[in-house]
Amino acid sequence: MDFTAIQNLLARGFYQNSLLEWAVAILLAVVVYVVVVQIKRFAARRLRKATEAEAGEEAPAAPRKKWGVAAADAIARTAKLFILVVALYAGAYVLTLPPALNQFIQSILVVALFIQIAIWASGIMTTALDRYAREHAAPGETITNALSLIKLFARLTVWSVALLLILDNLGFDITALVAGFGIGGIAIALAAQNILGDLFASLSIVLDKPFVNGDFIIFGDHLGTIERIGLKTTRIRSLSGEEIICANTDLLNSRIRNYKRMWERRIVFGLGVVYQTPADKLEQIPTIIREAVEAQDGTRFDRAHFKGFGNFSLDFEVVYWVLSPDYNVYMDLQQAINLHIFRRFAEEGIEFAYPTQTLYLEGGEAGQTGPVAPHFT
Repeated sequence: MDFTAIQNLLARGFYQNSLLEWAVAILLAVVVYVVVVQIKRFAARRLRKATEAEAGEEAPAAPRKKWGVAAADAIARTAKLFILVVALYAGAYVLTLPPALNQFIQSILVVALFIQIAIWASGIMTTALDRYAREHAAPGETITNALSLIKLFARLTVWSVALLLILDNLGFDITALVAGFGIGGIAIALAAQNILGDLFASLSIVLDKPFVNGDFIIFGDHLGTIERIGLKTTRIRSLSGEEIICANTDLLNSRIRNYKRMWERRIVFGLGVVYQTPADKLEQIPTIIREAVEAQDGTRFDRAHFKGFGNFSLDFEVVYWVLSPDYNVYMDLQQAINLHIFRRFAEEGIEFAYPTQTLYLEGGEAGQTGPVAPHFT
């Protein structure tokens, strides 16, 4: 076959395009597909290596690391079917096709594009939530279950929006569909408002972390240690041994005192001595108390003052800090302080006060007989 015959063959028309134009279109589609697939593999590999290299760097590198991981995951999630559709669209671009076929190809591209965007968005959110779970979850914590539920809601939202956009671009009227989704969502929310309230309360507890498993808390008239944070309820082990099951909404509506997060413990206690104590002994008492507190390791003295005159005692108030949140440590230190004060008071002849009453007897004149009227003060 000579060169002229080849030219005639290539110039032969097929579906309004020559064989040469069809060959160029097919070659362009193949090149685009191969190049984009290779770029996808190369970029994902390079980005993953870069993020692994940054893993041991200082804190300022963390944002770059996160963006690198997100970009690598997005590139890795690019579907080959989407790349194929893009390649076919690029090949069809150089051809002269009927308007109906052009419109069909553009519709296929739009559908593939929205599906791919939904895959990217879903993947990025999943990666971000998984990273949050790894960075913030503690052993035995329910953050993984809660975040799984969040991921489910996020995927439903992304794919619902993608579906609506696809239908809208294909020429469908989505107004009624959007209204139906809205009414259906409101009906479901009203029917399950208590369950959803506890669910969102659980998410608030997991994400905001007012307490975690193992924390000792007081809320209302209850106190105990957090054992498990569920999607609807939280289980608390009280000091007396029973398990308290409380709805998450009730917990968040209460004032919670979390003792696990206490760094130091401020202690205020008082003591009283008898009214017969001399003034010079009263002046020594703050010094004795200070010595008792400072003699113990793990304490910080604040003050000790002669506070006032009680009904049957001269009252002193003492304030100091225990440099540990542990309750048993506090009780051991308080016991040692009390013993020290008790010994020093005994050495100085200072008497502790205790509730007393003085009895005054009023009698008649000398030699007069009759009942004696007691008066108590």
